[in-house]
Amino acid sequence: MFGDVNRFLGEDLPVQLFRLVLTLATHLRTRMDQRLAAVGLTTSQAGVLTFVGASEHPPTLSDTARALGTSHQNARQVVAALERKGLVTVLPDPADGRVRRLAVTGRVAEVFEDRDLEDREEVTRWLSTLSEDEQRQAVVLLGRVLRRLADEREVSPPARP
Repeated sequence: MFGDVNRFLGEDLPVQLFRLVLTLATHLRTRMDQRLAAVGLTTSQAGVLTFVGASEHPPTLSDTARALGTSHQNARQVVAALERKGLVTVLPDPADGRVRRLAVTGRVAEVFEDRDLEDREEVTRWLSTLSEDEQRQAVVLLGRVLRRLADEREVSPPARP
């Protein structure tokens, strides 16, 4: 399979890496979407639930979009779907009623109660071709790239045509 994909990667190393990471992300998202379909969620929705649930303080929609590397509009659509499913509530900020904060509902624990271990085992299986040390290295290296991209986004948002 990789041999078939490899000829499309090009010769430039950064472009090869970009295309490989993008293709891998698509494969992983598709597989997780298939797993989450059983509970009526998408990988994007699960990502929002994970971020909001793990946040020390209820995040804003902008915080969520920034953390997940997506647009405010996309985050709003995902949050709206999660609200309809009763998994997220949008509450006014106690200090500034104009600001809206996100919180997961108790229903999230119910949805993931029987899934979490199984999903983690499946993700572990998907990545088992890499040793634990290689996985640790990949986390460090890709995390560094992600931090740089996040920092650049903070400094100068992309120009719109």
